Parts: sequence; C-alpha cells; structure tokens
Amino acid sequence: MALSDEPTAGGQEEPEEDALACGGALESFGESAETRELLGRLRDVHGDPAAREVTLERFRVIMDKYQEQPHLLDPHLEWMMNLLLDIVQDKGSPPPLVHLAFKCLYIITKVRGYKIFLRLFPHEVADVQPVLDMFANQNPKDHETWETRYMLLLWLSVTCLIPFDLSRLDGNLTTQLGPARMSIMDRILQISESYLVVSDKARDAAAVLVSKFITRPDVKQKKMAAFLDWTLRMLAHSSFQTIEGIITMDGVLQALAQIFKHGKRDDCLPYASTVLKCLSDCRLAESNQTVLRKLGVKLAQRLGLTFLKPKVAKWRYQRGHRSLAANLTLLAQRQSEQIPEETPDSEEDYDVPEEVESVIEQLLAGLKDKDTIVRWSAAKGIGRVAGRLPQDLADDVVGSMLDCFSFQETDTAWHGGCLALAELGRRGLLLPARLTDVVSVIQRALTYDEKRGACSVGANVRDAACYVCWAFARAYEPTELRPFVAEISSALVIATVFDRDVNCRRAASAAFQENVGRQGAFPHGIDILTTADYFAVGNRSTCFLVISVFIAGFPEYTQPMIDHLVSLKINHWDRVIRELSARALGNLARCAPEYCAAHVLPKLLSLTGSSDLHTRHGAILACGELTLALHSLAAQDSRPVTYYLDEKALEGLKQIHQQLYNHQLYRGLGGELMRQAVCVLIESLSLSKVPFKGDAIIDGWQWLISDTLRSLHLVSSSSRQQIKEAAVSASAALCSEYYLEEPGAAGPAALDALTQQYLTELQSPEEMTRCGFALALGALPSFFLKGRLQQVLAGLRATTRIDPQDASFAEARRDSLRAIARVCQTVGVNAEGSPDEVVCEVNAPQIYSTLLSCMSDYTTDSRGDVGAWVREAAMTSLMELTLLLGSSWPQLIRADICEQVLCCVAQQASEKIDRVRAHAGHVLLTLLHFDNPPLPHVPHREALEQIFPRSDVATMNWNAPSQAFPRITQLLGLPTFRYHVLLGLAVSAGGLTESTVRYSTQSLCEYTRGIQKDLQAMASFSRALLQVFEDNLLNNRVSVPLLRTLDQMLATGVFDVFTEEEDHPFAVKLLVLCKEEVKKSKDPQKLRAGIAVFCGMIQFPGDVRKNVLLQLLLLLCHPFPTIRNTTASHVYEMVLTYGEEVTGAEALDEVMAVLGDTAWDAELPLVREQRNRLCDLLQVPRPQLVSKFGEVPVDTESFLIPVCR
Repeated sequence: MALSDEPTAGGQEEPEEDALACGGALESFGESAETRELLGRLRDVHGDPAAREVTLERFRVIMDKYQEQPHLLDPHLEWMMNLLLDIVQDKGSPPPLVHLAFKCLYIITKVRGYKIFLRLFPHEVADVQPVLDMFANQNPKDHETWETRYMLLLWLSVTCLIPFDLSRLDGNLTTQLGPARMSIMDRILQISESYLVVSDKARDAAAVLVSKFITRPDVKQKKMAAFLDWTLRMLAHSSFQTIEGIITMDGVLQALAQIFKHGKRDDCLPYASTVLKCLSDCRLAESNQTVLRKLGVKLAQRLGLTFLKPKVAKWRYQRGHRSLAANLTLLAQRQSEQIPEETPDSEEDYDVPEEVESVIEQLLAGLKDKDTIVRWSAAKGIGRVAGRLPQDLADDVVGSMLDCFSFQETDTAWHGGCLALAELGRRGLLLPARLTDVVSVIQRALTYDEKRGACSVGANVRDAACYVCWAFARAYEPTELRPFVAEISSALVIATVFDRDVNCRRAASAAFQENVGRQGAFPHGIDILTTADYFAVGNRSTCFLVISVFIAGFPEYTQPMIDHLVSLKINHWDRVIRELSARALGNLARCAPEYCAAHVLPKLLSLTGSSDLHTRHGAILACGELTLALHSLAAQDSRPVTYYLDEKALEGLKQIHQQLYNHQLYRGLGGELMRQAVCVLIESLSLSKVPFKGDAIIDGWQWLISDTLRSLHLVSSSSRQQIKEAAVSASAALCSEYYLEEPGAAGPAALDALTQQYLTELQSPEEMTRCGFALALGALPSFFLKGRLQQVLAGLRATTRIDPQDASFAEARRDSLRAIARVCQTVGVNAEGSPDEVVCEVNAPQIYSTLLSCMSDYTTDSRGDVGAWVREAAMTSLMELTLLLGSSWPQLIRADICEQVLCCVAQQASEKIDRVRAHAGHVLLTLLHFDNPPLPHVPHREALEQIFPRSDVATMNWNAPSQAFPRITQLLGLPTFRYHVLLGLAVSAGGLTESTVRYSTQSLCEYTRGIQKDLQAMASFSRALLQVFEDNLLNNRVSVPLLRTLDQMLATGVFDVFTEEEDHPFAVKLLVLCKEEVKKSKDPQKLRAGIAVFCGMIQFPGDVRKNVLLQLLLLLCHPFPTIRNTTASHVYEMVLTYGEEVTGAEALDEVMAVLGDTAWDAELPLVREQRNRLCDLLQVPRPQLVSKFGEVPVDTESFLIPVCR
C-alpha cells in the first residue's frame, strides 16, 4: 500500500525504473490484429481438428495474457463479439463451427467476466425466438459443447429483459393446427429448470437466467410462486450425500440466492419465511461440500435482508463521504455554523421479524465454518444485515460475535470473528463505544498461535487481525482511535518483526502503514516504515535481529517488544523461533538494561524450571543471551557483569544445570534440547566472566560438556551437528575463563587431566565421539597447549590415519584435520621455538605430512565419496597453515612442501565433484595471489598468474565445468603439475556426469591438438599418462575412468602421431597395462572400457595390433554373455572402420559374416568354434584350454592372458 496515491506537484508522475509492485505491465490490447485474423479464420479451420485446436489454443493464450488487466479488452469486445455472433447467427454455419464460435466467446467471458460481457449481446425483441430455437439443437449431456449452452443461457438472460409482456410474442397458441405450442414464458422456464440441475458450468448461467427472468413484472405474477415451490421441492428431495443431490442443491441454491438478491423486497417477502424454513431443514452446515455451505450462508443473508427494510441506519458511524465534493461542502458548513446532531430515526416504526434471529444464528455459525470462503461470506452477511437493524439489536449482534474470541473456540471461529469485525468497521456499524472491547480482542488475535501436532494454526487469524487494523484505520477519525494508539501500534510492530509467517509480517506492516498514513498519531511511524517495509520484513532473521533493534530504539516500543518475547516467543513450539527470540532478547537488552536485569531475568530464571520442554529450552537460551548482553554493556564502562546481576540472579544461573541434572532432564528426546541449551548457557556465562571461578559448578559444567561429546552417537542426526558445535564452543569458553588460575599460569594437574581425557576419547570406537573431542582439542586455549602441543598433535594425527577397523570414520578424520589447523593458529609460529609450544622448524614438516597424506583419502561407503569431506578439510587446513607460516615465518615453507601442496590442490581442482573442485580452486587462487608477503617456492608462478589472473579471482565459477576445465587443463603444459592434473582429468573425463565429461574431454582434446606437432611435448604427455595408469593399476576409482578417457582420446585421434611407427613404445606399454588391468577381472564396466580401448589400439601397426586382436578374440569367449556380445559389437565396428587393414582383402567379408551372424550369448562350446574360425581368418593363433592343478581341463581363456610370440 502506498502512503499516498496522489500525483506529483508537477502534474506528471516520474517513471520508476525498478518498481517491483507496479500493477500491470501492459498498456493496451496489443494482439488486436492477430485476434481479428484468428477469429476470421474460424470458418476455414473448423473442419480440420489439428488446425482448429491450434487456433483455439492461440486465442486462449492471447486472452489469458490479460487475466490481470481485463479492462484493456473493453474497447475491442464489441467487434470480437460481432465477428463471432455473425457465425452463430448465420443459418449456413455447420454445428462444429457454431460450437467453435461459442468456445471463443466463453474464453472472452472467462477473462472479462460475464457481467461486463452480458451487455454486448443483442437483446432486441427479434432475438428472443432465435435464441430459444438454438436450445432445440442442444444436448445437455454432451460434455464437449457445454460452452455453447453456457453462452446461450447468458444470452437468453439478456433477451428476456425486453420491456414488453412476453405473452405478446406468443401470438395465438390455440388456433393453430396440430398440438398447442408452448408459450415463450413456459419455454424459458422449462429451459431454466432443466439447466439448473446439470453437472457443468451451464448451471451457473441458468441461475443468472432465473434471477433475470423470474423477477420480471409479468413473470413474477404467474410463475414465481410455482417456481419457488419447485425449488423447495428439489431441495427437500435432494441429499448432499449423493453426487446428483449435490448438483441439484447447488443449482437451486444459486437460483434462490440470485432471486432474493435481484428481486424486489415486496415481491420476495411473502415467500421468505417458507424458504428460510426449508433452508434450515436442509442442515447444510453438516455437509462436507464447501460450495453448498457457502451458498446456504449466502441465501440466509439474502433472506435476512429481505425481512428487513432497505434503509441505511442513521446510527452508524460515518467518517466523511465517498464524494470529495461532499466532504469539502461539509467542512465548509462546519466552519461557518454548528451543525446540530442528527436524531436517530424512529426505530419503533416496525418490528424486526422473528426470522431475522434465525438468520443471524446461521450467519454466526457460518463464522466458525472450517472453510475460509464460507466464513468470508458469513462476515459480509453479518455486515449487511446489521446495517438494517436498530442500534440495540446490532449491538447485541456485535456482542454475540465477540463471543467467538474465546480460547474455548477454534481458530476458525477467531478467523471468522476477525473478518466480521473488519466488515462491521468498514461499514461504520462498530460504534466507538465498542472499541475498548474490540481492541483488546484484536491484540489477542494478533498473537494467536495454537500448536496442532507437528505444526500450528493461527496464521490466518493473525492475518485477519491485521486486516481489522487496516480497516479501522480507514473507518475511524483519529480522535476516536487516539486512546488506543499505544496498544495498536505496539501490537502491529510486534507482529511486523516477530511473527513466524512472512504473510502475517507483511500484513502487519501494511496495516501499520495504513494507520500511519490515515491516523497520523502512531509514534515514529515514518521512521519505522522506512526500515520495516514490505521487502525488508520478508526475511525472518533480519526482522528478529536487525529491524527489531532499530524499532526498540524508540522508547514507546521497547518494553512491549521485550515483554512479548518473554511471554510468547521463548516458549514457542518452533525451535528456530525460540532461538531467534533468545538472540533478539539479548539485542534488545541494550535498549533497557535495568528493566531486563530487574524484571526480565528473574522471570526467565523461574521459567528454567518449567515442566514444559519448550519453555525450559527457550528460557535457558534467553538467560545466556541476556547475561552476555548485560556483560557487554557493563564492559563498555569497565564494570563487571555483577553491576547488573545481584546475588540472587547469580545463584539462579548457577542452579540451572544442577536442577536439570537432579531431575534427569538430560536424558530422552528432551535431553537433546537441554544439552544444547545449557552448553550455549555455559558459553555465554563464561564469555560474560560470571564470577564462578573455583566453584563446584565448573566441574558440573565440564562433566556435561564431556558427556555430551561422548554421547553424540546417541543424538538424532538432525540435531547432532548443532549440539556438537554448542558443546565445543562451550568447552573453549569454559577453559579460557575458568581454568586459568592467574594471568599467564594455570593449574597443571587439572589441565593435564582434561587434556589426557580428551586425547583418550580420540580412540573411542564411536565416530561421533572422536569428532566431538577432536574439535574440543582444537578449541583449547593457548595456555592449555603450552608444553603439550606434540602430545595433542600426535593424538590428532593418529585419528587422521585410515585403519581397517575405522576406515569409514571420514567425519572423525575431517574434524581432526580442522582441529590441527586451529591448534596451529592458536599456538602461533616461531621457527626457533620449542615443538611442544609452537609451530616450529621441527614439527612443521610433520604437520604438513599429515595434511598431505589426507589429500589421498577417497573412502566411499553407502553415503558416497565420504573421503571428499576429508580432502576438503585437508585443503582448508593446508591453506590456513601455509598462510600462517607465509605471513610470519616463510622460511619454514620448504620448496618440496610448497610443490606438493599446490600439486595436490591442482589435482582436486581438476576432479569430478563440483563442490570439491570449487573449494580447491578457491584454495589454489588464495595461495597463488597471497602477497603478505608472497609465498616462496611457488613453481611456475608467472605461468600460473597468466592462467589465473588476479582480476578473475572473484568472477570465476569453479562449480561450472565449462569455466573450470579450460583453465585447469592449461596446467598440463607445466611439468610440475602435469602428472597430478592429468590424474584428476582422467577421473573427470571418464566419469558419469554429462557436463563434467563433456567439458573435461573437450578441454583435454583441445590441449592435445595444440601439441600434436611438438613430438617432445607429446612424448612428455604420453609418459605422464602411462605413469598415471601404472601407478593406479587395479585401482578401480582411477583405472576404469582412465580406460574410458583413453577410449575417447584414441577415438578422436590424439595419438595419431604414434601410429606412424610400428610397435611404438607408447602403444606397447599401454597394451601391457591394459592387459594387466583386465586380467581376471569380473567387473563388467572395467571389461567394457578395456574392450573399447583394445579396439581403439588396433590403429597401432606391428605386433601390437596382433596382440590386441588376440585379447579381443579371447574376450569373445568370456564367461559373461554380455561381455561376449559387447566384444563382438565393438570388433564389428572396428572391422567396419579399418577394413582390409585389419583382416586382409580376402577374409573381410567372411569375418564380417561371422561377427554379424553368430549368437555370441550362446553356449561356450558353440561360441568357441566361431571364435577359432575368426582366429584362422585373422591369422591369430588359437588360444588353448589350460588345466588347473591337474584337474579336468577348464576353459580359462578369458582369465589367462597368454603371451603371444
């Protein structure tokens, strides 16, 4: 909502370029010419189903574009209707064309609304008969043409409004030969009744037709009573338990509601009591059909308005007039003379019928309906009916409606009550005398929240309460609301920043804005609106932690906001809200420290012993945040926290842990929340320097931290990380504050015992326990590590090793690496220092060795590549350690260590996991461009800075393979990085992710094409490739993707330069490695990749080709039928490609025939015969069966790779 909708003083509004909420973006009906062409083509396309569907769909798309701005169609509606009605009224138009025209008419009606479109139908006397005649050709059961019937009924509803008696159109009905004709009136009535009970949308149009037809002066005298009797019979004989009954009741109720809406009161009043009785007997409130209940409420309110005289209540509250001229005239009169107060009109002129009480009861019951649409209809009904009641009776209605706001009622009653209050306020029917009660109710509604199972209800109630405040701002003069400004403004501000749901926060912000603009008395309204606008309140954390602090800076809102958090938010059912509320309370304490210390903290301490888990959890968190905030304020004036906290408060804080321990509240599901909350409390109290040093409570806190870290494996996975972080942070703060006896000294016995306990737990059989205590060791303060550094590093180093019994403990290794880096940062660097106290020349290589060894952790389990967590942590730790050494003692970074670090990071930057690659890229660029001072011994620094310029650090997206691989592939030209980058690229290019494979392969092939003419570069590249293969033989993580990568490289001609020489060393070495890799393998993926490589190697001449053919022929008799088929398929494609070069001219056709005609998945003896035939054709020696250990000869051809001479 804008504060002002008036134009600027210059007369023209300046365009706002980036207006996000600027209504519609369209200025006119831009598709007018195309629409005219589409409608003109209907005669040509109606016979072709495909063309008809395309035309209709395009027309629908054009119209739907204007759903939000239908008024733009208004200048064009007439010519569109004329084009379509020309088709309809043309007697030569076939039925499919007529139906197509009516479909287009319906699409227009759906967008613009039938009420606007209705006026454009021809409605002369001559149009009545043709429209009626069209109904003769309609089949109500044809579901393909319901749009035609819908539009015909709307058309008929207009034509029946002709200002002539319908009997004049009948002529002489009885003197005609043959059977007597039906009158026009009877025909229309028959059509109406028949279509009121159909199951399609024509039922809605029939209700519109009835409302226009039955209320005609000539029809109401003859047909109204009979028609109402028919409707009541249909209602009485229909049941909402059946589909047919629901359809019938829907149509009849629509018709009755429309009749009592459009009919004259004097005409409808005689039948109103009967209809109301029938409606009550239907018991629609018990139906589960929302539409029926809504129509029942709608009809009830129309009946109530019929019982009451149509007069405007003089007692209603009025704030000006709708007309600006009338307002100005009234203002001038008030300035010139005193206007006497209007006396209320005589309310004894008529008695309110008893039926009105029944109507109001039904409407009040509708306010509690389970569906919003019914409650909204009931609220509007109450507003309309109350506007015609005498003042005392209307006040009784308001009193009955306020009964909805009881905590015995459901959220639906509260929501309906809020809607009704807003409706009454809008209409001026809620007199200022009632505002005291209403404002109290609205304050409660703005904070209504009820937990139901795993969620809550009440967001709709709070949203509706904001609507009430918005409506009141428009309804009342500022003088009327001035006594309630403090309550309303505080409630709206609280809802704006502290509500859980974004729609409620935005609704409250809009209501606050409306009050600021119209009432003008809200304190600091403009300042608050500038900060808490529609977009700012969209982020919940920002509302709780930032905007709330700004608003609390105004004294009028400080205490209400703090009281709201304490009373309603720290015990909220949602854990996130409780945590945000505790943090918000700590922020707000800076605005009212005395109030928080004297009133809020004692209340919170009393709540820490509550039996309700949520209250207890929130109160403990809030105590910690509040204490820390008070400490920060006291520290600004160089005062201790005891300046704000008295002995009673300190004792209460001390007793929290002991109370929970005594009542065994650290156990069970609630124990997770309690452990996390108390750990946060311990951290806050330690940071606040609460004077508990030497107290027994410190041992209790330490026990809790250790027990929590020891029991992490028993915690639910969703809460484990948060509890672990809380316990580690609490341990660090506790040790820093309470274990240091004097400045610079500490009790060695206590420190030794705690350190030894943590180190012992690193050998726990539970992975989570290792994680927790490793991080706890990493968080120890420097005086703890003094003299114990080597011991701590040795314990963490042992945890990073991969042992068979704990190989899957990847998270423990990850956290140990993080702890090592943190320990190094804590103790600092001194090249000449003691290895037990600082990072020095003695222990730095050991630390690097530990971190670098973890870069090769590729452990996998059911969760996938869990080793990636370890590698990421190792890269982070290497970066932090290297930057630490480089900034203070760069001479500790040896050249070999620097090279290993950069090579390992470059390898990770070229691998397949996007997250790991992005992290490695960040680490690589950070190390390369570190200049405080620049790192020593960086190999190929100039080349690296050209490949990765400093200007691209911020813009390069390492997650995107299209950006990462073209850069990282350039490192293949640097000898130091070639091996490691090639190892990473081989895994990426042979992977499974389509984008990774495409861009890594493309980049690799582009690099090799660039060095084709440089034989020395190709030789270096091929040696590195073979070395990667040799070092990773039988390592499926590398060898299988490497075989796929080799297949792609062979297929793209990367090694064509080696085919010019027979038995090139590269080919010979590659064949040996491939044979060794697939030897005795039972992995289908590896075997398929090996087959593809063997087929690609056929291009190398000499003995290599013969040996390759032998391997392929051996695989043709592999025990796995799928491998035999794969081999035959690849060999067939290979022979097609290389032809006579492989088989010779004479044997080519026969080899192709054998490969193509043989069923290679048949029995092995049959397959072996064909394989041996191929051996003869290709002049390759037949493999021989070999005996195992003197047993019967077994076919082991596929496992034993014989040496060919």
